[in-house]
Amino acid sequence: MRHHQISLTALAVCLLAPTPVFAQTDPVPANVAQDAAVPPPPTTTAATTPETAAANGGLQDIVVTARRTSESLQTVPVAVTALSGDFLDRQNVQDVTSVPQFTPNLSILQQSTSVTAASVYIRGIGNQEPSSAAEQGVGVYLDGVYVARSAGALFDLVDLERIEVLRGPQGTLFGRNTVGGAIQLVSKKPSNDFHVEAKAGYGRYNEWFVRGRVDTGYIGGSVIKASIAGLHKQRNGYVNNLLTPSKRDPGAQNGDAITANVQADFDAVTVNYNFDYNDRRGTAPFFQVIVASPDFVNYYNASPAFGGDPLQISRDRLDDVKQAGFVDRKGRLRYDARAKIEGHALTVALEPVDGLTVKSITAYRKFFQDTILTLGGQGNTRGVLLDPVTFAPSIGATTPYNGNNAPQKQHQFSQELQALGTVGEISYVAGLYYFYENASESNNQQLTFILPGGQAGLNLTPLQAFGSTSESAAAFGQVSWKPVALDEKMELTGGIRYTADRKTILLAGDVQPNLRGAVDFDNVSWLASANYRFTPAIMAYARVSTGYRSGGFNPRASTLNSFDPEKATAYEIGLKSELFDRKLRLNLAAFQTDYDDLQINQFASGTGGATSLVVNAGKVVFRGFEAEMTAAPTDNLTFDGSVGYTQPKFKSFLYRDPANNQVVDVADEAHMNMVAKFQAHAGAQYSADVGMGNLTGRVDYAYRSQIIFYPLDRTSPFNHDIRSRPDHNLKARLSLSDVKVGGSTMEFGIWGDNLTNQTNIDFAIDFGGLGYGAASFKRPRTYGVDAKVSF
Repeated sequence: MRHHQISLTALAVCLLAPTPVFAQTDPVPANVAQDAAVPPPPTTTAATTPETAAANGGLQDIVVTARRTSESLQTVPVAVTALSGDFLDRQNVQDVTSVPQFTPNLSILQQSTSVTAASVYIRGIGNQEPSSAAEQGVGVYLDGVYVARSAGALFDLVDLERIEVLRGPQGTLFGRNTVGGAIQLVSKKPSNDFHVEAKAGYGRYNEWFVRGRVDTGYIGGSVIKASIAGLHKQRNGYVNNLLTPSKRDPGAQNGDAITANVQADFDAVTVNYNFDYNDRRGTAPFFQVIVASPDFVNYYNASPAFGGDPLQISRDRLDDVKQAGFVDRKGRLRYDARAKIEGHALTVALEPVDGLTVKSITAYRKFFQDTILTLGGQGNTRGVLLDPVTFAPSIGATTPYNGNNAPQKQHQFSQELQALGTVGEISYVAGLYYFYENASESNNQQLTFILPGGQAGLNLTPLQAFGSTSESAAAFGQVSWKPVALDEKMELTGGIRYTADRKTILLAGDVQPNLRGAVDFDNVSWLASANYRFTPAIMAYARVSTGYRSGGFNPRASTLNSFDPEKATAYEIGLKSELFDRKLRLNLAAFQTDYDDLQINQFASGTGGATSLVVNAGKVVFRGFEAEMTAAPTDNLTFDGSVGYTQPKFKSFLYRDPANNQVVDVADEAHMNMVAKFQAHAGAQYSADVGMGNLTGRVDYAYRSQIIFYPLDRTSPFNHDIRSRPDHNLKARLSLSDVKVGGSTMEFGIWGDNLTNQTNIDFAIDFGGLGYGAASFKRPRTYGVDAKVSF
């Protein structure tokens, strides 16, 4: 409760503080992927200002840090999508789950039960396991700090300058676990001048938010400036659970977030301290039984005869349901998930001489999660139960699968040293990196295991518990050469990184006696690229890059299930162009990624609850392409779009057949799970000065092909029944900005999302060993209004 009071107090300060006038310029329509203006650091002049871009009648420049230094997007030989903070704000994007709608070959799915866990995939490469010890396949970075676990990757984006999505292995500069790519979240730095901004919105399902930010400017004429921003948001659920009030229905959320930044600008040193805090609470989307075995149906159909709720099963989304809660480890009946994320980062940049910057990034992050596992999709059911020891029958409460995953904890420390500079025709980045992490989890499960025939079951309470550590050290360097003899039209780049990892695990819970294990790995990743600028507006590049995802131990197993690292080698060619006097921007990329020792999580369910086996199954090749386009035929009208295609093909997939204990190659029947082969986006925006302000209308359409959640049908009997079919999403927004009211500038907006009210599966689990498959569905059509004021 105390955290809630702090958050709301900060928001009240943002909303009520008296301030002088601060006019904010409304930029040219911000393209989600290409036209999003990104203001550069004070020492950079690569990006034109919105005013200059509008006067020149061309698209704005975009500054990114894909190679750890500030560069124009059109000069970086990397496939990058950049979303500006202005665009994110107008779209009310408050976490990264909406980003794939505007980014080719990116998939981010919120996982079941958790309010902070995500499955993130780029070009088909990622990680589906949400435990606090599972390594990612796509690195997520907040202000240069690695967010180690996908279990804590979803947090509220209070006030960002931009999001950068880097596709392809980034193993040289960003390190291990970036085999698919990297997502960089860049916070907005404190303003030089005093500034206050507040925004609030209200929408369907009683969804509302209020967000505020205060910039102090340079305090008292000193070299120190600061900013603080806060967000409170909440909504009722969008599926009616007849057992709870609306604020606890499936899909309900309630959260607070605070970010703070303090910056000191000395003559040759800049010091930044960043703080972020998230407190998220909510009830997971209803996990609905889609398909079930005859024994499962027979067993739960008998529930009303014993005084219990009836079976709920449907392939169509249900609106009125009964979802049972669970008595947690402290004896409280609950339905919700709770998570807290906290981060601290201190960045010191020193410029001892011209052409050299030495940077230190010291960071500490932690997260805590307490989740009710409402994955059974049933109310308070009852049935015939046999005692696991005596097999004496009785009538009692049953559940397909429920429990309390708590406490789930993780904390990490990292230190990075960088040297960035230029010497003549050479620019370079060199550095050292250290990372340490400690994680633990206690997963208290409850399930009813149905016996053959569907007449009786066993109530079981498996306990999975583990503790783990991860330690990593690396040294890296990258050098680029632009020969003056070629008018700096050509650039050659080479990079290398050495990483040493150590992983330990303690398996506890039902594993008695406890098991301990430790493994060590090392890796050398490298990069080679060449790019050539044919004209000031057209650049082509070719690159070969490698990356690796650390090996380790599977925390879901009852034995020491260790696995080796994954290794990837990616080949990419690309074209970046701006044509017709910067009226058209077209960026293209084609790639092939050769993957060895692919880590496959073979999920299983049964008397041990939700378990898995992680194996290095074999080899796979990913081929595909991306195209991103922005066109500004007039100063008022902008079109943008993107297409992404990923085609995975297994070269080998080794599987141990439990029927005969023989290892067989099942590459011809394996699916690349969690991968959408095709994605597309199309957007249009029109702005006009209507006297009292600037009227802007925007429409976005996003398409994503089907997703299959498991690699083998032979181990996942309901795999095709629970797949997510092709998804279409239409959203729109109409806003009036630059409205002068007294000494302030205001903006008003009205918006809608999923306007065609698509009903599609968002996430699914095949509990084949327990007799059913279940899934959560996409949010129904939503709409709302918002308003922003700036001083």
